[in-house]
Amino acid sequence: MSYKLILLFVFFGILLILSSFRRDRKRKIVFFGDSITQEGIEPKGYITVIRDILQKQEINSYELIGAGVGGNKIYDLYLRIEKDVISRSPDIVVLFIGVNDVWHKTTHGTGTDADKFETFYRAVIYKLQSAHAKVILCTPAVIGEKKNNANRQDDDLDKYSAIIRSIGDDLQLPVCDVRELFKNYIQESNINDFESGILTTDGVHLNELGNRIVAEALWEKIEALK
Repeated sequence: MSYKLILLFVFFGILLILSSFRRDRKRKIVFFGDSITQEGIEPKGYITVIRDILQKQEINSYELIGAGVGGNKIYDLYLRIEKDVISRSPDIVVLFIGVNDVWHKTTHGTGTDADKFETFYRAVIYKLQSAHAKVILCTPAVIGEKKNNANRQDDDLDKYSAIIRSIGDDLQLPVCDVRELFKNYIQESNINDFESGILTTDGVHLNELGNRIVAEALWEKIEALK
């Protein structure tokens, strides 16, 4: 056998191995956010629910990774993005942040001004796209579950959600509009106008039904990505 023929066999053998590796490699999805995402990996959390959906559909092509830290705001995500997300070489990143940027204005006297929120949010997306990750955006859900925009920070949540939708339109990124989903459900189902207990445990953190709604909506967005 000639030297050139041997090299040809070796070349095709390497190609076969590489193509097999690519077929077997699971797509990594990192869920990047605050305590809602930190709790997402718990038994009834939204990340676990997505994993259950995958198992029921016998889909074994994704690896789900939680990267949520309680109390985080958008600039916290920017500061830890390299260590907690980019170092994992994700294929997809779900960006679910914004509640604390609004909520902490009253609870801690901090929060994030709207213009700074947009600047940091775009910077996080830029870093993720530079690392060749596809990005799914999520609007923040609720701070209180009263109907008809009767919660103290509803106007701010609507404003910050509008910023996220606008960024999604501008950059042609999918947006999972959790804010709109929750508002619609609460409007129809919160007959007694309770402050919590419909989709959350405390007005912010998701209960079992809230987690399921987020999981199902997110899975639609993930499934639609090419």
